Amino acid sequence: MLEERAANCDGGEGGAHTAGSDDEDSHGSAVLPERGLGCPRITVPALYAHAGFGERRSAVSVSVTQVKQFIGGEWMDSSSGETMEVLNPATGEVIAEVPAATAKDVEKAVEAAKKAWSEWRSKTPKDRMELLLALADVIDENAEELARLESQNVGKPWWVAKDEPPAMSDNLRFFAGAARNLEGKSAAEYVEGYTSMLRREPLGIVAGICPWNYPLYMAMWKIGPALAAGNVQIMKPAEQTPMTLLRFAELAQEVIPPGVLQVVTGEGIPAGDALVRHPDIRLVSLTGDTATGKIIAKNAADTVKRLHLELGGKAPMVVLDDADPDTVAEAIKIGGFFNSGQDCTASSRILVSDGIYDDVLSKTVGAVDSMTVGDPASDDEIEMGPVISQEQQQRVLGFLERATDAKATIVTGGGTVGERGFFISPTIVTDVAQDADIVQNEVFGPVVTVQPFSSDEDAIAMANGVRYGLAASVFSENVGRAMKVAAQLDFGTVWINEHLFPLTPEMPHGGFKESGYGKDMSLYSMEEYTRIKHVVVKLAQ
Repeated sequence: MLEERAANCDGGEGGAHTAGSDDEDSHGSAVLPERGLGCPRITVPALYAHAGFGERRSAVSVSVTQVKQFIGGEWMDSSSGETMEVLNPATGEVIAEVPAATAKDVEKAVEAAKKAWSEWRSKTPKDRMELLLALADVIDENAEELARLESQNVGKPWWVAKDEPPAMSDNLRFFAGAARNLEGKSAAEYVEGYTSMLRREPLGIVAGICPWNYPLYMAMWKIGPALAAGNVQIMKPAEQTPMTLLRFAELAQEVIPPGVLQVVTGEGIPAGDALVRHPDIRLVSLTGDTATGKIIAKNAADTVKRLHLELGGKAPMVVLDDADPDTVAEAIKIGGFFNSGQDCTASSRILVSDGIYDDVLSKTVGAVDSMTVGDPASDDEIEMGPVISQEQQQRVLGFLERATDAKATIVTGGGTVGERGFFISPTIVTDVAQDADIVQNEVFGPVVTVQPFSSDEDAIAMANGVRYGLAASVFSENVGRAMKVAAQLDFGTVWINEHLFPLTPEMPHGGFKESGYGKDMSLYSMEEYTRIKHVVVKLAQ
Protein backbone atom coordinates (compact mmCIF):
# COMPACT_ATOMS: atom_id res chain seq x y z
CA MET A 1 0.00 0.00 0.00
CA LEU A 2 3.02 2.26 0.17
CA GLU A 3 3.76 4.35 -2.85
CA GLU A 4 7.12 5.98 -3.45
CA ARG A 5 6.78 9.66 -4.29
CA ALA A 6 9.74 11.46 -5.79
CA ALA A 7 8.08 13.74 -8.34
CA ASN A 8 7.66 17.39 -7.32
CA CYS A 9 9.90 16.88 -4.28
CA ASP A 10 13.02 18.58 -5.58
CA GLY A 11 12.78 21.30 -2.95
CA GLY A 12 11.71 24.12 -5.23
CA GLU A 13 7.99 23.72 -4.81
CA GLY A 14 7.50 25.14 -1.35
CA GLY A 15 9.02 28.59 -1.39
CA ALA A 16 12.04 27.48 0.62
CA HIS A 17 14.04 30.04 2.56
CA THR A 18 17.62 29.46 3.49
CA ALA A 19 19.77 31.57 5.74
CA GLY A 20 20.64 34.80 4.01
CA SER A 21 17.87 34.51 1.40
CA ASP A 22 14.81 36.76 1.29
CA ASP A 23 13.58 35.60 -2.10
CA GLU A 24 10.06 34.25 -2.46
CA ASP A 25 9.60 31.18 -4.57
CA SER A 26 9.01 32.22 -8.15
CA HIS A 27 5.92 30.02 -8.39
CA GLY A 28 3.98 32.47 -6.20
CA SER A 29 1.59 29.98 -4.65
CA ALA A 30 3.24 26.71 -3.80
CA VAL A 31 2.51 23.53 -5.74
CA LEU A 32 2.38 20.75 -3.17
CA PRO A 33 1.94 17.03 -3.85
CA GLU A 34 -1.39 15.32 -3.55
CA ARG A 35 -3.32 15.47 -0.31
CA GLY A 36 -1.41 18.39 1.12
CA LEU A 37 1.37 16.31 2.63
CA GLY A 38 4.21 18.59 1.61
CA CYS A 39 7.01 16.54 0.07
CA PRO A 40 6.85 13.23 1.89
CA ARG A 41 9.16 10.51 0.72
CA ILE A 42 6.30 8.05 1.24
CA THR A 43 2.57 8.47 1.38
CA VAL A 44 -0.44 6.19 1.62
CA PRO A 45 -3.05 7.63 -0.73
CA ALA A 46 -5.28 4.56 -0.63
CA LEU A 47 -5.97 5.10 3.06
CA TYR A 48 -6.64 8.80 2.57
CA ALA A 49 -9.54 8.02 0.26
CA HIS A 50 -11.70 6.73 3.11
CA ALA A 51 -12.14 7.05 6.84
CA GLY A 52 -10.80 10.31 8.22
CA PHE A 53 -8.98 11.77 5.25
CA GLY A 54 -10.55 13.08 2.05
CA GLU A 55 -9.43 15.72 -0.41
CA ARG A 56 -10.57 18.79 -2.25
CA ARG A 57 -8.79 21.10 -4.67
CA SER A 58 -8.63 24.77 -3.76
CA ALA A 59 -8.85 27.63 -6.23
CA VAL A 60 -5.06 27.72 -6.22
CA SER A 61 -2.86 24.73 -6.80
CA VAL A 62 -2.45 23.68 -3.16
CA SER A 63 -4.21 20.43 -2.27
CA VAL A 64 -6.33 20.72 0.88
CA THR A 65 -7.02 17.60 2.92
CA GLN A 66 -10.48 17.19 4.42
CA VAL A 67 -10.23 15.42 7.77
CA LYS A 68 -12.90 14.18 10.16
CA GLN A 69 -12.66 13.55 13.89
CA PHE A 70 -12.49 10.05 15.38
CA ILE A 71 -15.36 9.35 17.78
CA GLY A 72 -16.57 5.94 18.88
CA GLY A 73 -14.53 4.20 16.20
CA GLU A 74 -16.13 6.28 13.44
CA TRP A 75 -15.08 9.36 11.46
CA MET A 76 -17.42 12.30 12.01
CA ASP A 77 -17.86 15.93 11.06
CA SER A 78 -18.55 18.51 13.72
CA SER A 79 -22.15 18.57 14.88
CA SER A 80 -22.23 22.21 13.76
CA GLY A 81 -20.78 21.42 10.35
CA GLU A 82 -18.10 24.06 10.93
CA THR A 83 -14.43 23.47 10.15
CA MET A 84 -11.06 25.00 10.98
CA GLU A 85 -8.22 25.64 8.58
CA VAL A 86 -4.81 24.08 9.22
CA LEU A 87 -1.79 25.92 7.83
CA ASN A 88 1.71 24.98 6.79
CA PRO A 89 3.70 27.54 8.81
CA ALA A 90 6.57 27.45 6.32
CA THR A 91 4.33 28.79 3.54
CA GLY A 92 1.29 30.20 5.31
CA GLU A 93 -0.95 28.14 3.04
CA VAL A 94 -3.95 26.03 4.02
CA ILE A 95 -3.19 22.31 3.91
CA ALA A 96 -6.25 20.88 5.63
CA GLU A 97 -9.68 21.52 7.08
CA VAL A 98 -10.73 19.73 10.27
CA PRO A 99 -13.98 19.72 12.25
CA ALA A 100 -14.50 22.52 14.75
CA ALA A 101 -15.85 20.35 17.55
CA THR A 102 -18.59 21.60 19.85
CA ALA A 103 -19.78 20.54 23.28
CA LYS A 104 -22.17 18.16 21.49
CA ASP A 105 -19.22 16.39 19.89
CA VAL A 106 -17.52 16.07 23.26
CA GLU A 107 -20.74 14.58 24.65
CA LYS A 108 -20.77 12.03 21.82
CA ALA A 109 -17.20 11.09 22.67
CA VAL A 110 -18.01 10.75 26.37
CA GLU A 111 -20.99 8.51 25.62
CA ALA A 112 -18.82 6.34 23.38
CA ALA A 113 -16.18 6.22 26.11
CA LYS A 114 -18.76 5.12 28.68
CA LYS A 115 -19.84 2.29 26.44
CA ALA A 116 -16.24 1.24 25.83
CA TRP A 117 -15.35 1.53 29.52
CA SER A 118 -17.92 -1.05 30.55
CA GLU A 119 -15.96 -3.68 28.61
CA TRP A 120 -12.43 -2.24 28.63
CA ARG A 121 -12.25 -2.10 32.43
CA SER A 122 -12.52 -5.90 32.55
CA LYS A 123 -9.58 -6.45 30.21
CA THR A 124 -6.48 -8.01 31.68
CA PRO A 125 -3.10 -6.28 31.89
CA LYS A 126 -1.98 -8.60 29.10
CA ASP A 127 -4.80 -7.26 26.87
CA ARG A 128 -3.74 -3.68 27.54
CA MET A 129 -0.13 -4.56 26.91
CA GLU A 130 -0.99 -6.08 23.55
CA LEU A 131 -2.90 -2.97 22.46
CA LEU A 132 0.01 -0.70 23.34
CA LEU A 133 2.46 -2.95 21.53
CA ALA A 134 0.20 -2.90 18.47
CA LEU A 135 0.06 0.91 18.59
CA ALA A 136 3.85 1.02 18.82
CA ASP A 137 4.06 -1.19 15.74
CA VAL A 138 1.77 1.21 13.86
CA ILE A 139 4.17 4.05 14.59
CA ASP A 140 7.23 2.06 13.55
CA GLU A 141 5.60 0.86 10.33
CA ASN A 142 4.58 4.40 9.36
CA ALA A 143 7.41 6.35 10.93
CA GLU A 144 8.56 8.27 7.88
CA GLU A 145 5.07 9.27 6.80
CA LEU A 146 4.19 10.50 10.28
CA ALA A 147 7.46 12.40 10.56
CA ARG A 148 7.01 14.07 7.16
CA LEU A 149 3.46 15.06 8.05
CA GLU A 150 4.63 16.42 11.39
CA SER A 151 7.37 18.36 9.63
CA GLN A 152 4.85 19.97 7.31
CA ASN A 153 2.15 20.75 9.87
CA VAL A 154 4.51 22.09 12.56
CA GLY A 155 7.34 23.38 10.37
CA LYS A 156 9.93 21.10 11.94
CA PRO A 157 13.24 20.41 10.25
CA TRP A 158 13.62 16.80 9.18
CA TRP A 159 16.41 16.15 11.68
CA VAL A 160 13.97 17.05 14.46
CA ALA A 161 10.88 15.28 13.10
CA LYS A 162 12.56 12.00 12.13
CA ASP A 163 13.75 11.29 15.67
CA GLU A 164 10.29 11.50 17.20
CA PRO A 165 8.59 8.27 15.99
CA PRO A 166 11.22 5.94 17.50
CA ALA A 167 10.89 7.77 20.82
CA MET A 168 7.09 7.52 20.62
CA SER A 169 7.03 3.78 20.02
CA ASP A 170 9.64 3.26 22.73
CA ASN A 171 7.41 5.13 25.16
CA LEU A 172 4.41 2.96 24.28
CA ARG A 173 6.46 -0.21 24.71
CA PHE A 174 7.65 0.96 28.11
CA PHE A 175 4.06 1.40 29.25
CA ALA A 176 3.07 -1.90 27.67
CA GLY A 177 5.42 -3.48 30.18
CA ALA A 178 4.15 -1.22 32.97
CA ALA A 179 0.60 -2.43 32.32
CA ARG A 180 1.60 -5.80 33.77
CA ASN A 181 3.38 -4.28 36.73
CA LEU A 182 0.56 -2.40 38.45
CA GLU A 183 0.30 -3.60 41.99
CA GLY A 184 -1.41 -2.86 45.23
CA LYS A 185 -0.17 -3.86 48.64
CA SER A 186 -1.60 -6.18 51.23
CA ALA A 187 -0.75 -6.26 54.86
CA ALA A 188 -1.26 -8.37 57.92
CA GLU A 189 -4.11 -7.51 60.24
CA TYR A 190 -4.05 -3.99 61.63
CA VAL A 191 -7.16 -4.94 63.59
CA GLU A 192 -7.57 -8.46 64.87
CA GLY A 193 -9.80 -10.52 62.59
CA TYR A 194 -9.47 -8.20 59.57
CA THR A 195 -7.04 -7.98 56.68
CA SER A 196 -6.50 -4.78 54.72
CA MET A 197 -5.34 -4.58 51.13
CA LEU A 198 -4.92 -1.87 48.52
CA ARG A 199 -6.18 -1.98 44.94
CA ARG A 200 -4.75 0.27 42.26
CA GLU A 201 -7.55 1.01 39.79
CA PRO A 202 -8.02 3.09 36.62
CA LEU A 203 -9.91 6.37 36.88
CA GLY A 204 -12.30 5.70 34.00
CA ILE A 205 -12.63 8.35 31.28
CA VAL A 206 -9.63 10.66 30.97
CA ALA A 207 -8.86 13.48 28.56
CA GLY A 208 -5.60 14.65 27.04
CA ILE A 209 -5.08 18.14 25.62
CA CYS A 210 -1.96 18.32 23.47
CA PRO A 211 0.27 21.26 22.46
CA TRP A 212 1.14 22.40 18.97
CA ASN A 213 4.90 22.06 19.28
CA TYR A 214 4.98 18.25 19.70
CA PRO A 215 1.43 17.19 18.82
CA LEU A 216 1.97 13.45 18.33
CA TYR A 217 4.94 13.00 20.66
CA MET A 218 3.10 14.57 23.62
CA ALA A 219 0.00 12.56 22.74
CA MET A 220 2.01 9.35 23.17
CA TRP A 221 3.21 10.58 26.57
CA LYS A 222 -0.45 10.67 27.60
CA ILE A 223 -1.78 7.64 25.73
CA GLY A 224 0.85 5.25 27.12
CA PRO A 225 0.12 5.53 30.85
CA ALA A 226 -3.61 6.16 30.40
CA LEU A 227 -4.27 2.96 28.45
CA ALA A 228 -1.74 0.92 30.43
CA ALA A 229 -3.61 1.79 33.61
CA GLY A 230 -6.90 0.65 32.06
CA ASN A 231 -8.56 3.99 31.29
CA VAL A 232 -10.39 5.04 28.15
CA GLN A 233 -9.20 8.31 26.66
CA ILE A 234 -10.40 11.31 24.64
CA MET A 235 -7.62 13.32 23.01
CA LYS A 236 -7.81 16.89 21.72
CA PRO A 237 -4.87 18.05 19.62
CA ALA A 238 -4.04 21.74 19.30
CA GLU A 239 -6.15 23.38 16.63
CA GLN A 240 -3.01 24.40 14.73
CA THR A 241 -1.52 20.90 14.54
CA PRO A 242 -4.11 18.09 14.51
CA MET A 243 -2.81 16.22 11.48
CA THR A 244 -0.46 13.60 12.89
CA LEU A 245 -2.70 12.49 15.75
CA LEU A 246 -5.62 12.10 13.36
CA ARG A 247 -3.45 10.21 10.90
CA PHE A 248 -2.19 7.96 13.68
CA ALA A 249 -5.79 7.23 14.70
CA GLU A 250 -6.62 6.32 11.11
CA LEU A 251 -3.63 4.03 10.76
CA ALA A 252 -4.41 2.38 14.11
CA GLN A 253 -8.19 2.20 13.88
CA GLU A 254 -8.19 -1.54 13.19
CA VAL A 255 -6.53 -2.26 16.53
CA ILE A 256 -8.24 0.36 18.73
CA PRO A 257 -11.48 -0.93 20.29
CA PRO A 258 -14.25 1.61 19.52
CA GLY A 259 -14.38 4.33 22.16
CA VAL A 260 -11.17 3.34 23.94
CA LEU A 261 -9.12 6.05 22.22
CA GLN A 262 -10.85 8.97 20.48
CA VAL A 263 -9.74 12.23 18.87
CA VAL A 264 -11.88 15.37 18.84
CA THR A 265 -10.64 18.47 17.02
CA GLY A 266 -11.54 21.98 18.00
CA GLU A 267 -10.52 25.13 19.78
CA GLY A 268 -10.08 25.51 23.51
CA ILE A 269 -13.54 27.02 23.67
CA PRO A 270 -15.84 25.20 23.19
CA ALA A 271 -14.17 21.79 22.77
CA GLY A 272 -11.41 21.93 25.37
CA ASP A 273 -13.63 23.66 27.89
CA ALA A 274 -16.30 20.99 27.45
CA LEU A 275 -13.75 18.28 28.24
CA VAL A 276 -12.57 20.12 31.34
CA ARG A 277 -16.07 20.74 32.69
CA HIS A 278 -17.62 17.36 31.88
CA PRO A 279 -18.53 15.55 35.12
CA ASP A 280 -17.83 12.08 33.71
CA ILE A 281 -14.23 12.88 32.78
CA ARG A 282 -12.14 12.14 35.85
CA LEU A 283 -8.78 13.54 34.78
CA VAL A 284 -7.55 16.13 32.31
CA SER A 285 -3.90 16.05 31.29
CA LEU A 286 -2.75 19.30 29.68
CA THR A 287 0.54 20.13 28.07
CA GLY A 288 0.33 23.84 27.36
CA ASP A 289 1.06 27.32 28.61
CA THR A 290 0.71 28.42 32.21
CA ALA A 291 -2.15 30.84 31.55
CA THR A 292 -4.23 28.05 30.02
CA GLY A 293 -3.33 25.75 32.90
CA LYS A 294 -4.64 28.26 35.42
CA ILE A 295 -7.94 28.59 33.56
CA ILE A 296 -8.33 24.82 33.38
CA ALA A 297 -7.55 24.46 37.08
CA LYS A 298 -10.33 26.91 37.94
CA ASN A 299 -12.87 25.30 35.62
CA ALA A 300 -12.01 21.75 36.68
CA ALA A 301 -12.70 22.65 40.30
CA ASP A 302 -16.45 22.57 39.64
CA THR A 303 -16.33 18.80 39.19
CA VAL A 304 -13.35 18.25 41.52
CA LYS A 305 -11.53 16.29 38.83
CA ARG A 306 -7.89 15.39 38.89
CA LEU A 307 -5.45 17.43 36.79
CA HIS A 308 -2.02 16.77 35.37
CA LEU A 309 -0.45 20.03 34.16
CA GLU A 310 2.81 20.29 32.23
CA LEU A 311 3.01 24.03 31.63
CA GLY A 312 5.43 26.74 30.57
CA GLY A 313 9.12 27.05 31.26
CA LYS A 314 12.00 29.49 31.22
CA ALA A 315 14.96 27.17 31.40
CA PRO A 316 18.32 28.56 32.50
CA MET A 317 21.64 27.18 31.30
CA VAL A 318 24.16 27.93 34.05
CA VAL A 319 27.69 28.12 32.63
CA LEU A 320 30.32 28.00 35.37
CA ASP A 321 33.78 29.53 34.93
CA ASP A 322 35.49 26.19 34.22
CA ALA A 323 33.12 25.20 31.39
CA ASP A 324 34.43 24.76 27.84
CA PRO A 325 33.14 27.66 25.66
CA ASP A 326 33.06 25.58 22.46
CA THR A 327 30.97 22.88 24.12
CA VAL A 328 28.65 25.49 25.58
CA ALA A 329 28.17 27.28 22.25
CA GLU A 330 27.14 24.06 20.53
CA ALA A 331 24.80 23.21 23.41
CA ILE A 332 23.12 26.62 23.14
CA LYS A 333 22.68 26.18 19.39
CA ILE A 334 20.77 22.96 20.04
CA GLY A 335 19.12 23.70 23.38
CA GLY A 336 18.02 27.21 22.53
CA PHE A 337 16.92 26.81 18.92
CA PHE A 338 15.70 23.21 18.65
CA ASN A 339 12.23 23.28 17.06
CA SER A 340 12.65 27.05 16.57
CA GLY A 341 12.86 27.50 20.34
CA GLN A 342 9.27 26.29 20.66
CA ASP A 343 10.00 23.99 23.55
CA CYS A 344 9.10 24.66 27.17
CA THR A 345 12.49 23.24 28.20
CA ALA A 346 14.48 25.33 25.67
CA SER A 347 17.60 26.95 27.14
CA SER A 348 16.19 30.43 26.70
CA ARG A 349 18.25 32.00 29.52
CA ILE A 350 22.02 31.63 29.31
CA LEU A 351 23.77 32.57 32.56
CA VAL A 352 27.54 32.77 32.08
CA SER A 353 30.36 33.38 34.55
CA ASP A 354 31.76 36.83 33.82
CA GLY A 355 35.27 35.41 33.44
CA ILE A 356 34.34 33.54 30.24
CA TYR A 357 31.32 35.60 29.20
CA ASP A 358 32.89 37.27 26.16
CA ASP A 359 34.37 34.02 24.86
CA VAL A 360 31.10 32.10 25.25
CA LEU A 361 29.08 34.90 23.65
CA SER A 362 31.44 35.18 20.67
CA LYS A 363 31.46 31.45 20.01
CA THR A 364 27.69 31.21 20.44
CA VAL A 365 27.06 34.00 17.94
CA GLY A 366 29.27 32.18 15.45
CA ALA A 367 27.44 28.89 15.98
CA VAL A 368 24.01 30.47 15.70
CA ASP A 369 24.86 32.56 12.64
CA SER A 370 25.86 29.37 10.82
CA MET A 371 22.35 27.89 11.10
CA THR A 372 20.30 27.41 7.94
CA VAL A 373 16.71 28.58 8.23
CA GLY A 374 14.00 27.61 5.78
CA ASP A 375 11.11 25.44 4.67
CA PRO A 376 11.84 21.88 5.85
CA ALA A 377 10.20 20.50 2.70
CA SER A 378 12.92 22.11 0.58
CA ASP A 379 15.92 20.39 2.11
CA ASP A 380 16.42 17.71 4.76
CA GLU A 381 19.52 19.60 5.94
CA ILE A 382 17.57 22.70 7.05
CA GLU A 383 18.43 23.32 10.71
CA MET A 384 15.58 25.59 11.79
CA GLY A 385 12.07 26.11 10.46
CA PRO A 386 9.35 28.68 11.14
CA VAL A 387 7.38 29.40 14.27
CA ILE A 388 3.88 27.96 14.27
CA SER A 389 1.76 30.93 13.16
CA GLN A 390 1.71 34.59 12.25
CA GLU A 391 0.29 35.31 15.69
CA GLN A 392 3.26 33.59 17.33
CA GLN A 393 5.68 35.36 15.00
CA GLN A 394 4.26 38.74 16.03
CA ARG A 395 4.31 37.74 19.69
CA VAL A 396 8.01 36.92 19.53
CA LEU A 397 8.79 40.14 17.65
CA GLY A 398 6.86 42.02 20.33
CA PHE A 399 9.19 40.64 23.01
CA LEU A 400 12.18 41.83 20.99
CA GLU A 401 10.72 45.28 20.46
CA ARG A 402 10.03 45.72 24.16
CA ALA A 403 13.52 44.47 24.99
CA THR A 404 15.23 47.01 22.72
CA ASP A 405 12.97 49.75 24.10
CA ALA A 406 14.42 48.81 27.50
CA LYS A 407 17.99 49.22 26.11
CA ALA A 408 18.72 45.54 25.50
CA THR A 409 21.11 44.68 22.66
CA ILE A 410 20.21 42.28 19.86
CA VAL A 411 23.61 40.80 19.06
CA THR A 412 22.40 38.74 16.12
CA GLY A 413 19.05 38.01 14.49
CA GLY A 414 15.98 39.88 15.60
CA GLY A 415 14.01 39.95 12.36
CA THR A 416 11.94 37.88 10.00
CA VAL A 417 13.30 35.70 7.20
CA GLY A 418 11.80 35.79 3.72
CA GLU A 419 8.42 37.07 2.60
CA ARG A 420 6.26 34.01 3.18
CA GLY A 421 5.79 31.70 6.10
CA PHE A 422 6.33 32.59 9.73
CA PHE A 423 10.11 32.68 10.07
CA ILE A 424 12.23 34.50 12.64
CA SER A 425 16.00 34.51 12.48
CA PRO A 426 17.75 32.88 15.46
CA THR A 427 18.29 35.70 17.94
CA ILE A 428 20.66 36.42 20.83
CA VAL A 429 19.88 39.27 23.24
CA THR A 430 22.24 40.77 25.82
CA ASP A 431 22.20 43.70 28.28
CA VAL A 432 18.98 42.53 29.89
CA ALA A 433 17.96 43.05 33.50
CA GLN A 434 16.85 40.13 35.64
CA ASP A 435 13.36 41.62 35.92
CA ALA A 436 13.04 42.26 32.17
CA ASP A 437 9.97 40.98 30.36
CA ILE A 438 12.10 38.88 28.00
CA VAL A 439 13.89 37.23 30.95
CA GLN A 440 10.87 36.60 33.15
CA ASN A 441 8.32 35.40 30.59
CA GLU A 442 8.22 32.52 28.12
CA VAL A 443 8.96 33.77 24.59
CA PHE A 444 8.52 30.39 22.87
CA GLY A 445 10.55 31.26 19.83
CA PRO A 446 14.16 31.26 18.57
CA VAL A 447 15.40 33.78 21.13
CA VAL A 448 17.91 33.41 23.96
CA THR A 449 19.13 35.98 26.45
CA VAL A 450 22.70 35.94 27.77
CA GLN A 451 23.47 37.33 31.23
CA PRO A 452 26.76 37.42 33.19
CA PHE A 453 27.13 36.44 36.84
CA SER A 454 29.99 36.84 39.31
CA SER A 455 29.58 33.84 41.64
CA ASP A 456 27.89 30.46 41.82
CA GLU A 457 25.52 31.87 44.43
CA ASP A 458 24.49 34.70 42.10
CA ALA A 459 23.93 32.21 39.28
CA ILE A 460 21.66 30.06 41.44
CA ALA A 461 19.64 33.10 42.54
CA MET A 462 19.27 34.30 38.95
CA ALA A 463 18.33 30.85 37.70
CA ASN A 464 15.67 30.41 40.37
CA GLY A 465 14.43 33.99 40.05
CA VAL A 466 11.51 33.25 37.71
CA ARG A 467 8.03 31.84 38.29
CA TYR A 468 8.74 28.71 36.23
CA GLY A 469 10.46 25.52 37.33
CA LEU A 470 10.44 23.00 34.50
CA ALA A 471 14.05 22.42 33.42
CA ALA A 472 17.58 23.76 33.76
CA SER A 473 21.17 22.77 33.03
CA VAL A 474 24.65 23.31 34.47
CA PHE A 475 27.92 23.28 32.53
CA SER A 476 31.23 22.68 34.31
CA GLU A 477 34.34 20.55 33.95
CA ASN A 478 33.91 19.69 37.64
CA VAL A 479 30.93 17.34 37.85
CA GLY A 480 30.88 17.46 41.64
CA ARG A 481 30.63 21.24 41.57
CA ALA A 482 27.91 21.05 38.91
CA MET A 483 25.92 18.58 41.01
CA LYS A 484 26.15 20.89 44.00
CA VAL A 485 24.65 23.69 41.91
CA ALA A 486 22.03 21.35 40.41
CA ALA A 487 20.84 20.40 43.88
CA GLN A 488 19.99 24.05 44.55
CA LEU A 489 18.09 24.66 41.31
CA ASP A 490 14.31 24.69 41.69
CA PHE A 491 13.49 22.80 38.51
CA GLY A 492 11.96 19.40 37.80
CA THR A 493 14.71 18.30 35.40
CA VAL A 494 18.35 19.39 35.56
CA TRP A 495 20.93 18.30 32.99
CA ILE A 496 24.66 18.50 33.61
CA ASN A 497 26.90 19.28 30.60
CA GLU A 498 23.91 18.79 28.29
CA HIS A 499 20.61 20.51 27.65
CA LEU A 500 17.33 19.17 26.27
CA PHE A 501 18.48 15.57 25.85
CA PRO A 502 18.02 12.84 26.83
CA LEU A 503 14.46 12.34 28.04
CA THR A 504 13.70 8.66 28.49
CA PRO A 505 10.51 6.75 29.43
CA GLU A 506 12.17 5.32 32.51
CA MET A 507 12.56 8.77 34.10
CA PRO A 508 9.80 11.23 35.08
CA HIS A 509 9.35 14.65 33.49
CA GLY A 510 7.42 17.48 35.11
CA GLY A 511 7.84 20.88 36.65
CA PHE A 512 7.76 22.85 39.87
CA LYS A 513 6.16 26.21 40.68
CA GLU A 514 4.07 27.63 37.81
CA SER A 515 5.36 24.98 35.42
CA GLY A 516 2.67 22.68 36.75
CA TYR A 517 2.39 19.43 38.67
CA GLY A 518 2.28 15.73 37.97
CA LYS A 519 4.71 13.66 35.94
CA ASP A 520 4.90 12.43 32.38
CA MET A 521 6.75 9.20 31.61
CA SER A 522 8.10 6.64 34.09
CA LEU A 523 6.08 4.63 36.58
CA TYR A 524 5.41 7.89 38.43
CA SER A 525 3.03 8.90 35.64
CA MET A 526 0.93 5.80 36.35
CA GLU A 527 0.02 7.42 39.65
CA GLU A 528 -1.67 10.23 37.73
CA TYR A 529 -3.96 7.79 35.92
CA THR A 530 -4.87 5.47 38.80
CA ARG A 531 -6.60 5.63 42.16
CA ILE A 532 -6.03 3.69 45.36
CA LYS A 533 -8.85 1.77 47.01
CA HIS A 534 -8.65 0.29 50.51
CA VAL A 535 -10.42 -3.07 50.79
CA VAL A 536 -11.07 -4.53 54.26
CA VAL A 537 -11.74 -8.26 54.56
CA LYS A 538 -13.29 -9.82 57.65
CA LEU A 539 -11.58 -13.12 58.22
CA ALA A 540 -13.57 -16.29 58.75
CA GLN A 541 -14.45 -17.01 62.36
